[in-house]
Amino acid sequence: MRLITGGTGMVGSAIEGDLKIGSKDCDLTKWTSVNNFFEQHKPTEVIHCAAKVGGIWGNMNYKGDFFRENILMNTHIIEAARIHGVKRLVAFLSTCVFPDKVEYPLSEIKIHQGPPHTSNDAYAYAKRMCDVQIRAYREQYGLNYVSVIPTNIYGPNDLFDLENGHVVPSLIHRCFLAREAGKDLEVWGSGTPLREFIYSEDVARLSEWALKDYEEAEPIIFSTSEETSIKELVEMVAELLRFKGKLKWQTDKPDGQFRKPSDNSKLKKYLPDFKYTPLFEGLKKTVDWFEEHYPEIRTK
Repeated sequence: MRLITGGTGMVGSAIEGDLKIGSKDCDLTKWTSVNNFFEQHKPTEVIHCAAKVGGIWGNMNYKGDFFRENILMNTHIIEAARIHGVKRLVAFLSTCVFPDKVEYPLSEIKIHQGPPHTSNDAYAYAKRMCDVQIRAYREQYGLNYVSVIPTNIYGPNDLFDLENGHVVPSLIHRCFLAREAGKDLEVWGSGTPLREFIYSEDVARLSEWALKDYEEAEPIIFSTSEETSIKELVEMVAELLRFKGKLKWQTDKPDGQFRKPSDNSKLKKYLPDFKYTPLFEGLKKTVDWFEEHYPEIRTK
């Protein structure tokens, strides 16, 4: 019995699982709910995708919520898995866990080598503790649980929150609304920061591989290791949405970290022939899905 937490979300919906749950099915921040759920359904494998996530605005303005909810979810899922005899578990971290000031590229051994960026430090520390908990449980209880670190994931069935969402879904939604209203598109920052993006279905395939075959205590990065500027990203989304207005860069707004390139050499050693979905192709699939399902998209 494979349980996927966050199973109704972007990544979880793309992963094969016997039981997929969202926030309406079980409140992962409450121990009693989680423990009872595991007692009732008795999963033997878990891929833990569930998290409270958001973009730079959400991370900066709701630090307490991001820390509390994520650390509770992670703690409860891993402890319930231990108590109820789950044999294999994969937990999702985030590139936010890496230090702000660190030698690039980011690699798995650098997670705890300094404080994370102040814009998302609360979320990052909660995610770091997931790595700490898994390592501790491996040492004390001999559990074969692992963690993975995907870069910026995007794809169909994302959370298209206009204010608190990640850059790709928020951008798609805002660009769509600007197009429909015949207005210009205002974009936070200068457009110069660089990010790595990975398509949700690629992450799903990698997660299923990790559940079956990855056994190291150290996390493994899921990344294409290809950087794209926010400006390039915005222009691609605008093209795909057939947006004809102007792009107005709000340079008085924060950019966040300038770049955080990752080293995917460990993953390449395991899967040298893995084929990633090109960014423009993945964005097209995402935009097409968005337009097909609007306005029944998830925004909260």
